[in-house]
Amino acid sequence: MTTADARIVLLRHGETEWARTGRHTSHTDVPLTANGEQQARAAGAQVASLALRDPVVLTSPRLRGTRTAELAGLTAVRWDALAEWDYGDYEGLTTPEIRERVPGWTVFTHPCPGGESAESVQARADMVLAIAESRLDERDVVLVGHGHFSRALLARWAGLPVHEGRRFAVSPGSVSVLGFEHGTHQIVTLNVQ
Repeated sequence: MTTADARIVLLRHGETEWARTGRHTSHTDVPLTANGEQQARAAGAQVASLALRDPVVLTSPRLRGTRTAELAGLTAVRWDALAEWDYGDYEGLTTPEIRERVPGWTVFTHPCPGGESAESVQARADMVLAIAESRLDERDVVLVGHGHFSRALLARWAGLPVHEGRRFAVSPGSVSVLGFEHGTHQIVTLNVQ
């Protein structure tokens, strides 16, 4: 049973050039911009202000995730399960470029040829949340990751299908907090910078 003050913190990596220009970035390892490094430091102050209980910190294996954790002052363990949604053939493309081929495309509502399905992302998000929640009796959890996968985590925490992640904003360097009210999953804060 989790305590009322138990929290899972989602920290999105700071800005990269590809994030700034809207290019879909899953497995391509791009560095943080100078602005992204500032965002990571500011996010560290935001996380510190939460006064977490001896947090377990896990990060995406991508450089932008590990560097964000480092600049935020967090000692993190890499976890492949926190990698971004695999965009397959759409890696490096922007949504307008993809929509030239597939009108109305979004990662939440359409397939990514050669990439990860929404069903696979949902199963991975459920696994990540189950493992994180299992630690909450004694410690809070910080998950350092990416935009679309963090939105999938938010949707699943709220009991929604993964495609409803489209309804949440998760900006580079932002912090969101998942918690509980009377034992029910609750999004406590969203997209704080």
